[in-house]
Amino acid sequence: MVQLNPFPAELIKALLNEPSSVKADEVVRYEAGYVVCAVITGLYLLVVPAAGLCFCCCRCRRPCGGRVKMEHKTMACERGTLMAFLLLTTLVLLIGVVTAFVTNQRTHEQMGPSAKALPETLLSLRGLVSDVPQELQAVAQQFSLPQEQVLEELDGVHGSIGNTIHTQLQSTVYEVLASVLSLGQALQVSVDHLRALNATSVELQEGQQALAPAVQGHRERLLALLQEPSCQGCAEALDRAHALELGADFNQVPSVDDALHRLKGVPEANFSNMVQEENSTFNALPALATLQTADVIRELKKVVAQQPRELRTLVEAFPGWEAASRWSRALEEMEQCSRPYLKEVQRYEKYRWMVGCLLCSVVLLVVVCNLLGLNLGIWGLCNREDPSHSEAKGKAGARFLMVGVGFSFLFAAPLILLVFVTFLLGGNVQTLVCRSWESGELYEFADTPGSLPSSMNLSQLLGLKKNLSVFLAYQQCKQGAALWTVLQLNDSYDLEKHLDISQYTAKLQQELQKLKVDVKNLDLLSPAARQDLEALQSSGLESIHYPGFLVEIQKPVVNISVEKLVQELEGLAQTQGNTVLGQQLQKEAQGLRKLHQEKLLLQQRLVAKLNLSVHALASSAPLLQPETSDVLDRVTHLKGELPTWATRILKNESECFLTREMGYFSQYVAWVREEPLSTALDNGRVILCDMVADPWNAFWFCLGWCAFFLIPSVIFAIKTSRYFHPIRKRLSASSSEDTQPFHIPRVTSLKL
Repeated sequence: MVQLNPFPAELIKALLNEPSSVKADEVVRYEAGYVVCAVITGLYLLVVPAAGLCFCCCRCRRPCGGRVKMEHKTMACERGTLMAFLLLTTLVLLIGVVTAFVTNQRTHEQMGPSAKALPETLLSLRGLVSDVPQELQAVAQQFSLPQEQVLEELDGVHGSIGNTIHTQLQSTVYEVLASVLSLGQALQVSVDHLRALNATSVELQEGQQALAPAVQGHRERLLALLQEPSCQGCAEALDRAHALELGADFNQVPSVDDALHRLKGVPEANFSNMVQEENSTFNALPALATLQTADVIRELKKVVAQQPRELRTLVEAFPGWEAASRWSRALEEMEQCSRPYLKEVQRYEKYRWMVGCLLCSVVLLVVVCNLLGLNLGIWGLCNREDPSHSEAKGKAGARFLMVGVGFSFLFAAPLILLVFVTFLLGGNVQTLVCRSWESGELYEFADTPGSLPSSMNLSQLLGLKKNLSVFLAYQQCKQGAALWTVLQLNDSYDLEKHLDISQYTAKLQQELQKLKVDVKNLDLLSPAARQDLEALQSSGLESIHYPGFLVEIQKPVVNISVEKLVQELEGLAQTQGNTVLGQQLQKEAQGLRKLHQEKLLLQQRLVAKLNLSVHALASSAPLLQPETSDVLDRVTHLKGELPTWATRILKNESECFLTREMGYFSQYVAWVREEPLSTALDNGRVILCDMVADPWNAFWFCLGWCAFFLIPSVIFAIKTSRYFHPIRKRLSASSSEDTQPFHIPRVTSLKL
């Protein structure tokens, strides 16, 4: 609001090059806003102390603004309004003085570090150019950092490669091995059932050959006995005897000799042990990769440990630079000249801080007096109706308010002077330096030819062939451009040539390509196991006519129940009148019972065993053929693809490793190219503007706030104090009717 003029480039140019040519009216015209503020400050200095002096003289001669002499109807409203405004003004003063205390302390705390940081910033700018050879030496030595990082990661790269191959292949390998194990178990079960089926069939045929004559003999004898005329009640038994003959004919079942011949000696392999060994071999892949890549890793470490030839000559090839000494001397002179001024700044800052603390304390004292006066005055007003009340509290409140008024008049002049001085200095720093620095106008001024004297010309100091734009250099450095590009040093020294480590990285890449991992030891299926599965595949197990077995199995060994026939014969033997016939029937019953126990039960158990094997083979044999073919195909495919997959995974892992390691070297090269020019300039702006100017301007603003709010505080305090003094207990009005409590009529003479 005060300084609306643009950056005075011509005025600053004249001040730097020809100070005697600067006209006072130009300075006044630019500082017109501050001149107006100076006039306001002068009026404040004249009016406030003069008003205070007049008020003091008035109070000494007569009670000017002393008390309210007469109570009236609107007095309570006026008093309340004045107290409210006084309280509000006091609170505003309290906020202002608290923030003034804080900003005063903040300014004092920032001034010391800022004064110390300024020489450090100049030292940083000084070393920016003068220490280039030393920095190049340090740069070459710092190449060991990415080297050590790469060497550390090389120690674990072989294990990482093996683990990656194992992790990416384990799901496929484990699945195939599980299928092989499952098929091997199914092969074993099927062969066992086939052998059991064949053996049971043979036993059933042999048992049938032995059983047929015995059953036929019993049938013929029973028919002869039961057909005798003397046999009583034998008709039903005779019918059973007619049915006593063999049911199933196991000579009719299909032959399995061909399948047995093809599966002779199968399984030759132990599938469980084989799968366990293959699992162990696959799980040992990380250790195997470590062994197979050990020699290549050793060679890689030798390559990484070598420093690139270009970096070894980084310092040796740097030419002598006379401009560096001029740059160093100029900044050294600036640094030495700034130190006495900085000490003076710190000394005056201490005085400013002490004066600021004193004036803030005075304002705080005024606030305390106002608050005490209001509290005591209100207390006195509340107890005024009590006849025994002493009006000392109200008088004390009024006196406290007058004390605050006195302090306000006494210290108003130094307060407004401190505000104006700090405002003048801080405002000009903010508008002339900080605002133009942030907007870039300061850089444009420095880049304008003739704006700066020759002793401050950056291009001449650095001995550059072309004029150097400060603003462009700042922007380039801020965007990460190389110092060599900014200062145009490439004509005399090619840094990029010495930072070219492409040959070094190419050799590293070439060595990485030698990494190999051989997974041929992983067979997945042994030769014996493969022969077993191929035998199963060609056995024709699924071609056996299992329904032919089931037809005979479903028939009974004997067409009737021999046990029931035995029980019936034993009953008939006891009921026969012919003793000889009864004994013969009893003998036949005993023979049938013995035949049932010795041969029929055995034959039935063999039939049950045969039934179990037939059903097991009938359900599994149709599935074994496609499953065997699928497993053999998968094993053959995986065996052929494993080396290709392992090579591809190894290549990807090597490329990832190389990319990561190249990133370390790229970071190193990028770090070499970065120099602190933009950082140093930004630090200077932060020191001057953020750390010093901002709290400085906040301090004068808060102090000026307090200075201008002292005026309404004085007015309201004087007005309010009048109502805290004792007043007469009578009302004032415009008519005599209102001033008397009642009217007494005048007595007149009476005529008789």
